[in-house]
Amino acid sequence: MDGTARHLLKETRAHGDDRFPLAVYKLFYSAGSHVLDTHWHPEAEFFYVVEGEVLFQVDTDFFPVKAGEAVYLDGGDIHAGYARGDAGCRFEALVIDLAFLASGGFDVVQEQVVLPLIEKKRTFPRIIRPDSEGERRILDLIGTIMNAYEAESPGFEPLVKGCLYLALAELAQAGLQVDRSGGGSLDSVKVERLKTVIGYIQEHFQRPLRIKELADLLPMSEGQFCRFFKTMTGKTPIEYINSFRIRQATELIRQTDRKLSDIALDTGFDNISYFSKVFRNETGYSPSDYRKRDR
Repeated sequence: MDGTARHLLKETRAHGDDRFPLAVYKLFYSAGSHVLDTHWHPEAEFFYVVEGEVLFQVDTDFFPVKAGEAVYLDGGDIHAGYARGDAGCRFEALVIDLAFLASGGFDVVQEQVVLPLIEKKRTFPRIIRPDSEGERRILDLIGTIMNAYEAESPGFEPLVKGCLYLALAELAQAGLQVDRSGGGSLDSVKVERLKTVIGYIQEHFQRPLRIKELADLLPMSEGQFCRFFKTMTGKTPIEYINSFRIRQATELIRQTDRKLSDIALDTGFDNISYFSKVFRNETGYSPSDYRKRDR
């Protein structure tokens, strides 16, 4: 599996640009793969399964998503996914800064549609299935956006924006709007704690990180912290740190001609043999084979 396709937590990659702040990703993962490592980003996202099935996690909830179904993620949701079954999965993801939908002035659309969407007061259902006419229309509009983005034919930008407005209209007309603005629950506390730890890992991954150092951030005992982290991410802290470091290494291998030993050191590995072992476990390739494959 190509580790470069995995997003960071908190994600630092840009989705589109200031003038067109959205992007579409189309990816395939083999059976049992981590489709998405645990991460979050301020943008909203439609995650659409084209083939296969994904066990999806949003905050502390886990649920299966099958081909023809989509997940909607509000900005800031921690999420992860794992391919289920023997055939792997193919999916498409639309990541969008909702400010893209804002009106030039404070009109009725801005007041009654866009702001409530951003504030999670009138947002999309978590799972969108083709069980009703309204949901099918929303799924069709998502598909139109994905295809238009890939084709980049003249006029695709207003088509994409128009389809997003139509999806919001369908959402209201079908009575599918949900309110996820409530906070302060025990689960939300857990999510914020996880964000604290992962943000710290992202900032300090290039140097040795000890379990006690991470546990003290919350604070928890080392045993409590390891159980908490595994429950929230599906990985031990060491597994997650190694996976994060390998994602950084794959980017450096793809984008530079630096020595693999230097890349290992710069991504927090002080032993090249261990780096190679973890790299192969994460990507299915040795670092040198991965570089050849990408050229």
